[in-house]
Amino acid sequence: MVLSISSRRLMKELKEIETKGTPPGIQLLKADDMETWIFLISVLGDETVYKGETFALKLKFEPGYPIDYPQVTFLSDDQYQPPLHPHVYSNGHICASILGSEWSPVLTALSICITIQSMLASCKKKERPPGNDRYVRSAPLNPKLTRWAYEDDTV
Repeated sequence: MVLSISSRRLMKELKEIETKGTPPGIQLLKADDMETWIFLISVLGDETVYKGETFALKLKFEPGYPIDYPQVTFLSDDQYQPPLHPHVYSNGHICASILGSEWSPVLTALSICITIQSMLASCKKKERPPGNDRYVRSAPLNPKLTRWAYEDDTV
């Protein structure tokens, strides 16, 4: 059986997580297949506006990974809700440059989680992005189909 580049890369990442573990505040909840993984993300420290909160981050890998970035969204269900954050829409879509124009094939599932964790840690005010309701009404299911404008990297 010949494995795709994507499958080989994801198997390597999964093996590394299984042997080395994950950074503090990040936990792999589900990786039943080489298509969808779910991580739990908590922001560490007493100075965060998200103290005591945990969020579920879904990474959906397509055949082009790692050349192409995965679909990354926060889960919104009975157990988890997307964080109130200026770059996170209420449908779980995330406006972050590494999930678009700044993507690099050297990035991994864990580096995405660490970046999102850092993005949350630096947030000073819980609020939705401007135009949240309008975006959510018309947003595609796949956030990769959105043309994001990366204007503010300070939150």
